Amino acid sequence: MDDLLTGLRAAAEPTRLRVLALLSRGELAVSELTHILGQSQPRVSRHLKLLCEARLLDRFPEGAWVFYRLAASGHGADIARALLDLLPDHDPVLTLDAQRLTAIRAVRADKASSYFDAHAHKWDELNRALIDRDGVERVVKDMVKGYNVRDLVDMGTGPGHTLIGLSEYVDQATGFDQSREMLAVARANLEQAGLTNCMVRQGDITQLPLSDNSADCVVIHQVLHYMPEPAKVIAEAWRLLRPDGHLLVVDYAPHHEEFLRDQHAHRRLGFSTAEVHNWFLAMDLRPDKQTPIPGPRLTVMIWTATKSHP
Repeated sequence: MDDLLTGLRAAAEPTRLRVLALLSRGELAVSELTHILGQSQPRVSRHLKLLCEARLLDRFPEGAWVFYRLAASGHGADIARALLDLLPDHDPVLTLDAQRLTAIRAVRADKASSYFDAHAHKWDELNRALIDRDGVERVVKDMVKGYNVRDLVDMGTGPGHTLIGLSEYVDQATGFDQSREMLAVARANLEQAGLTNCMVRQGDITQLPLSDNSADCVVIHQVLHYMPEPAKVIAEAWRLLRPDGHLLVVDYAPHHEEFLRDQHAHRRLGFSTAEVHNWFLAMDLRPDKQTPIPGPRLTVMIWTATKSHP
């Protein structure tokens, strides 16, 4: 009863109902909400604070920015969604807000596209010249499709391609990356794909802001070769996984392409199965199988493991 009354009090104000309606369409930063609502930042921040305290919204700091979205779970999430169902479909204020949101998203997409055009084509061309990317994506999809996944975490999500490819096989997916520019690309890609069950967050993949045992599946896709201590990433994946949860590590088999280290910041030139399995066993992860996918110049390996019961 107390949670219900708290949620109703927090939402019972025109601007806060507008905020809930906007965030039902996706996450937004304070500056974006300020522009759409036509109110000062302190006033908008006050509304957001009240909604967060009532647990109707989730708040995610990212550098100097803070993003907000509807609460993903709990009593607050249930209350917010129930109230949204009661909002009129053709209210003129909500319609104008939605139009302004569309304009905000267009600007965001343009910025992300400019960055992606300047950088990502080089990575895309390099990947296709080195590996069978389509084959890798197909195998990863087949593996995740065979699992019963409610919550998936993509560690080092980059432009969000893994989230997009796996979205139909999971209830909810969260991708983490340290690069704000790359996260902008990922957000634009997720919005273009029309996905509402995927989100991205800024975070260090060796210490993510998630609770223990919070994921059924963790994917580490083409990330470990950049890491100074890959075992720490495996340890963090173990922490996130629920018992019987699945880990997928996608990376290069050992190779001798030194230009990747010299020109593209790769710290490691692939990994042996023995090395990866040692990381698994050290964290009480049960190795399942390893799948090689040969490409034009390099072989990609997909190693899977399952978290044991305590």
